[in-house]
Amino acid sequence: MSIYQYRAGIGNAASYQVSGTPYLTGSTLDGAGSNNGQIKIEFPFVTKSILVTNTSGSVPIKVHFNSADEGNVVSGHHYFTLEDKKDSAIFNVKCKEVYVSLVSPGTDGSFELVADLTRIEAREMFDLTGSGLTD
Repeated sequence: MSIYQYRAGIGNAASYQVSGTPYLTGSTLDGAGSNNGQIKIEFPFVTKSILVTNTSGSVPIKVHFNSADEGNVVSGHHYFTLEDKKDSAIFNVKCKEVYVSLVSPGTDGSFELVADLTRIEAREMFDLTGSGLTD
């Protein structure tokens, strides 16, 4: 008789139903930097949800799931814009990374991020590409 070893996994619904482990970070986006100050946040585990808040004055920021260098992320408008200070958005998505950048270069911007993490290891997550992400 074999015994099934229950574990968290990318297709395991229970992994997303329980409360997540908190992950908090934030940063300043360098207006003089490359890719409009783009920053990549890599999570140690797959996310259940992500909250991003613009903490800049009136400096708009973008949230995207691939680098601005990949595919048509910028030209295809595959990002979400947070226009003003205290604007925020919740993304109920599974992912292993997210990018935050300035809408345009010049003035520095900043953000805060809170994520609910599952116990699914990030290496199990597939790459997010295709229509609406990079195409």
